[in-house]
Amino acid sequence: VLRVLADGGTRMIAQRATGFNNISLDTAAELGLTVARVSSYSPYSVAEFAWTLAMAVNRRVARAVRRTREFDFRLDGLMGRDMHGRTAGVIGTGRIGEAFTRIAHGFGMRLLGWDVRENPACTALGMTYTELPELFAAADLVSLHVPLMPETHHLVGRDALRRMKDDALLVNSSRGGLVDTEALVEELRAGRPAGVGLDVYEAEEGLFFHDRSLDVVTDDTLARLMTFSNVLVTSHQAYYTREAVGQIIGTTVNNIEDYLAGRTSENVLVRPGEPSSSGPG
Repeated sequence: VLRVLADGGTRMIAQRATGFNNISLDTAAELGLTVARVSSYSPYSVAEFAWTLAMAVNRRVARAVRRTREFDFRLDGLMGRDMHGRTAGVIGTGRIGEAFTRIAHGFGMRLLGWDVRENPACTALGMTYTELPELFAAADLVSLHVPLMPETHHLVGRDALRRMKDDALLVNSSRGGLVDTEALVEELRAGRPAGVGLDVYEAEEGLFFHDRSLDVVTDDTLARLMTFSNVLVTSHQAYYTREAVGQIIGTTVNNIEDYLAGRTSENVLVRPGEPSSSGPG
């Protein structure tokens, strides 16, 4: 695709997102393309939605709504747990992870964290940084806030899932490829984890952001995942607030204007004549 764009005269790619795993930066550099992204936007949009997923799964909100719409007001199967006093495992403590940590702290949870760099703001809230195996084993709620890179692909795989407590909750509002969905389905069939909230899916391209309600779903893994009553899947909407979208639009326009004016920007990942940036930013 990049070669077709370059051959057609395109000289700049304005990515309207923070992640850039969908763009080959090396190829862009080879073709002389400038690539810029939205390096940051409201971290609260994603953090608050991740917490919403956690609470909705914990308190069986989707099941309750389905029942009450049919005037079924029984409480059977709707019992949740207090989050206060339990342990939150936050994987990735950048701006979004920090915002999520503040929410968990406000609910009175104990805090475990993992990241390549410790965040002093999270430490000040009482977070203890630990290795991933220990975090998976100790956390009652695991929330993912790291970028998707080769090192983090399927970070939550069969081994991690089997380390988790049977009654733990898993939330992913970052990138679908962080979770091995096939392994997750297998473990759910075995009765763990107790609940899963996913705003992303590793094979979401061509599915998410489209109406597929009248289509035959050929993705067997997603179809199986959706059969579990303790799994809540949303359509990559965690970022979707007025504040975040406004910031995304503004930054994208500024990136284009900077390019046209020949100005440098911290949002540029690749510019002609310079090596590509392969880190998460």
